[in-house]
Amino acid sequence: MTQQTPPDEVARIFDAEVRGDPGRDGDADVFQPSWNVAPTDPLTVVLQREDGRTIERPRWGLIPSWAKSTREGARFINARAETVATSPAFRVAFTRRRCIVPSDGFYEWQQTGTKRKQPFFLGPVGQPGAVLAMAGLWSVWKDPATGLWVTSAAVITTDANDDVSLVHDRMPVLLPRESWATWLDPDERDQDLLRSMLTPAPDGILDIHAVSTRVNDVRNDGPDLMAPLDAGADPPVDSASAPPAARPARPTDRDTGQGTLFD
Repeated sequence: MTQQTPPDEVARIFDAEVRGDPGRDGDADVFQPSWNVAPTDPLTVVLQREDGRTIERPRWGLIPSWAKSTREGARFINARAETVATSPAFRVAFTRRRCIVPSDGFYEWQQTGTKRKQPFFLGPVGQPGAVLAMAGLWSVWKDPATGLWVTSAAVITTDANDDVSLVHDRMPVLLPRESWATWLDPDERDQDLLRSMLTPAPDGILDIHAVSTRVNDVRNDGPDLMAPLDAGADPPVDSASAPPAARPARPTDRDTGQGTLFD
C-alpha cells in the first residue's frame, strides 16, 4: 500500500492527535512517506485510547499473543471479514482493539500467465488529497527477549467488488466516514453491527491502473511506483527513480518479493 499523507494531516482528517508511544515500542518511529509499504513496515494508524483518538505507528502484521518473536506477525497482515470474530489471532482485537489504516492507495496483482503477475495501483477516484480508510485491528505483545511492548496491526479484507474483481478476488474493507466513530469505539461490542461494516466498497470509488513491476521488490520506493504503465512495458531503472539516499534501510526479516497483499 502507499502512505504518503503526513500524520498531522491524517490527524486533521480523522479528528485525532499525533502521539509518540515510547513506553511501548521504544523511540517512536519517525514518519517517512512510502509508496511501497510492505509487511513488517511501520504503519500509520488511527485508534481510540481511553484518553482520546490518536495517530500511532505500529508494525504491519499483528503479532498473536502466543508468538515467540516478532517474525510471526508477518503471517497475520490480513484478517478475513468472514472469520475475524472467531479467529484465535484476531477475535480479541476485533472485540476491543479496532483501528483505521489510512492509505493513499494500494496495489494488487493480476495473474496474466503461468508465471507473470501484473501489478495494479488502486486509489481514490477524483479526490485530490483523499485517503482510504481501511478497517484494521491492533494489538500489543510483550517481547520475551527484550521485555519491550510491541504494537502491531492488521488490515481486514473482504470479497472484491465488481471493479476490483477484474484484478483480484479480495480487497481491503474501506470504511465510509459515517462508520469511523463506531468502528473505533472500543466500547462498541455489538458483533452483528461490527460485522455488518465488513462489506465490499461500492463500485466506482477507485481508480485502477497497471503499474511497473518495480513495485514487486520492497527495496524500491518512490512516487514513480504509482505511475500508470505506458505501452505495457516497465520503465528502465535509473537514479531518478531510486529511493532517496537518506531513507532508512528496509527491514530484513522478510523476503524482498511482493505479491498479493490483501487476501
